Order: sequence, then C-alpha cells, then structure tokens
Amino acid sequence: MKSLPTTISETAELLRRGNYIAERDLSTALFLALKLQRPLFLEGEAGVGKTEIAKVLSTTLNRDLLRLQCYEGLDVAAAVYEWNYPRQMMAIRLAEAGDKAPSAQDIYTEDYLIKRPLLAALEAHASGPPVLLIDELDRTDEPFEAFLLEILSDYQVSIPELGTVKAVAPPIVIITSNRTREIHDALKRRCLYHWVDYPTAERERAILHARIPEAGAKLGAQVVQFVQTLRGMDLFKAPGIAETLDWSQALLALGAKELDVEAVDSTLGVILKYQDDISRVRSEVTATVDAVRVAAQ
Repeated sequence: MKSLPTTISETAELLRRGNYIAERDLSTALFLALKLQRPLFLEGEAGVGKTEIAKVLSTTLNRDLLRLQCYEGLDVAAAVYEWNYPRQMMAIRLAEAGDKAPSAQDIYTEDYLIKRPLLAALEAHASGPPVLLIDELDRTDEPFEAFLLEILSDYQVSIPELGTVKAVAPPIVIITSNRTREIHDALKRRCLYHWVDYPTAERERAILHARIPEAGAKLGAQVVQFVQTLRGMDLFKAPGIAETLDWSQALLALGAKELDVEAVDSTLGVILKYQDDISRVRSEVTATVDAVRVAAQ
C-alpha cells in the first residue's frame, strides 16, 4: 500500500505524476483532506477537472476507485445496498423443499447482500482504503443528501437486518458538484471545500503539454489562447479543460500544425456544445484566429 503524501509539495507532486497540474490552493485542500481524513467537496463548472482528481489519486496511490455517478431519483438501493431477492426466494424454496422453515437470520446475511459503491467503500481493500468518488451530487434530489450524512460523519452505514457496518479505515472521499443547485449546509459542514476554477493560460498550457505533448508548443499555445478568448465571451457554456484536450486531439487528427480559419470553423462543435454559441463564435472566427496567432507568438 502506497503511503499518503506528508506535505503540500508531495501532494502536488502526487497529482503531477498523474499528469494533473494543480494550483497550490488545490494541493493544500487535498493534502488537508487526506491528512484529516475528511471528504473533499469540489465545486466548479463542468469540465474543469474535478472528477479527474479522484481518478488520479486512485492511479498514483494504487487504490481502488469506487464511483457513484449521481442522477435524479438515486436511492439507497442504487447507492448503498439492496438485497438479492431472487436468490433469497430460491433459498426459501429450497429450504421448504427440504421440509425446513427458513428464518430471517438465514436469508438476511451478507451472502445475499448486493453492495453498491457507498457500502463497498467501507470494506477493507487489499491495496488500502479506496477512493470513493461521489460525482455530480447536485444532480440528485435533495433528500438523497440525508443518506450521505452518516457515511460522511462516521464512515458507517446502518442496515436494519444486519446492524451497523463501520469502516476499519476511512475511504478517501471526493465529492463533486457543477452547482446546478445548492448543496445543503449539513453536508458541506462534513467536508473540506474547494472551488475549482478555469485554469490560467500558463497552467492550461502546462496541462496540455502533460496530457498531449504531441500537440507541440506552437499549436498548443494557439489552442489555449483561442479557448481563453472564448471564455471571455458571453457564451451559454464556456469550454472547460476537457474541451481544450478534446479539441487538440481533433486538430491533430486533421493534421493541423497551427490554427487556421478552416480548421477552427469545422471543429467548433468539439469545444462548443450549443448552436447559439457556435453561431456567435463562427461570425468572429477570422478575426479571433488572427488575434490568437499574434498573441500566441
């Protein structure tokens, strides 16, 4: 089992080994979450790298990653546990066929328990406490947050038929939200908080170089400058880091060595996801590309 970082610098280096270029404030928040064994609640726009933090931690620490993708209507059966009713019914019928009367203790055992991510995260893992990613919590209904309070406070789950299941060692918990709605204060109080913002141009170039080095310095600088320019426009949805990386790969697939009007115009759908945004940017592509070429020199 790989040990956890003992300093902020080691935390930043841990992320860097997973090609995640973090600002010092994010490294500090993550270091404290690991040191204090507290969940880390990350908010920010979609595509800025919140989910990636959990994936990188899983890889660099060699820990299992358990991901709970949130959605409207998510309940305990999908997030925590449910009973395997078909197997229980089969066990009951087999017992009756043998002239036995099965009791609740016979069929409500771990053998018939289907463990979902939240419960599985409390189990002992050979590689050490797992990374539990609760992704896009803001997509769930508000009542679901109440299910999380016991887990985030005491790292335990109450199962009426079995009792309380408590983690031997707390998992590493990363919670993300795109802030489509506010998360209740009771849940936030149990976490350390950090807002993940769009990166500066310098950091975005470093991210692009780490993830897609084949883009090269010239194309990489132009791509970043163009995306940074888009974020300054009044768009319905500004592109995130994910779109920057996707666009760079798309341009490389087209054989582009630098930005030109034709390549940009034909690939706007990679970085922009709304037609109104595409139409607005398309009307200014020539001027924007010319300005980017000058700025990126």
